[in-house]
Amino acid sequence: MDIVPVIDLLGGQVVHAKRGERDRYRPIETALIPGSAPQDIVAALLALHPFRACYVADLDAIGGNGDHRSTVAALQARWPEVAFWVDAGLATPDDCRRWLDAGIRHLVIGSESQTDGATLEAALTLAGQDRVALSLDIRQGVPLGPAVLHEDAGRWPERVIAMTLDRVGSGEGPDLDRIAALAARRPGVRVWGAGGVRDAADLDALATHGTDAVLVASALHDRRLDAGTIARFASGQRSSGQPAANG
Repeated sequence: MDIVPVIDLLGGQVVHAKRGERDRYRPIETALIPGSAPQDIVAALLALHPFRACYVADLDAIGGNGDHRSTVAALQARWPEVAFWVDAGLATPDDCRRWLDAGIRHLVIGSESQTDGATLEAALTLAGQDRVALSLDIRQGVPLGPAVLHEDAGRWPERVIAMTLDRVGSGEGPDLDRIAALAARRPGVRVWGAGGVRDAADLDALATHGTDAVLVASALHDRRLDAGTIARFASGQRSSGQPAANG
């Protein structure tokens, strides 16, 4: 099971995301490094562990208030070995083309930004299965975006993110039942969990619920997940010493 750190970008800074209440986000305060500059935060995360992937939410782009395309492109150029998965509110095929043309290699199609399935289909055509993930966004149990994306598992790409927005930054634990349900709906799909991870016990639980990867922010920045714990999961060993599911 991969651990994928998250950076949320707003107004040129990394912010602390909490419960999807984006108008209340503030610059992140992290135990890893002073400040909230994107390149500094990514460097600190990679010093903690050589993560293979990083999830980037461009909150300005998602909200229709500009974007951080050049910032994310600079991150990808500086760390070419890292897969930066970018959710930038991609709502049209042209949006996908612009970000790919900027040097972004991995696209996240967030259901909350969609009106139909056309953008997902275009992303898969332009980038391929290996570089597209569908984020199935829900808030307070309500699916966001077109019902067909949530209900028709045949449309899903190989990677699906169980994004439970009201658990992001909440410290309430991951939505294990939802992750297991998505994994059961389409055998073989790689389900990524998002929202609520607190500690190694949560990672153990996720590994046994069909989770291929998990998105984490707060527990990294306040050091509830330390380098040793991260290394155990990254090497395919849970904290109990047993092989992780889907590792």
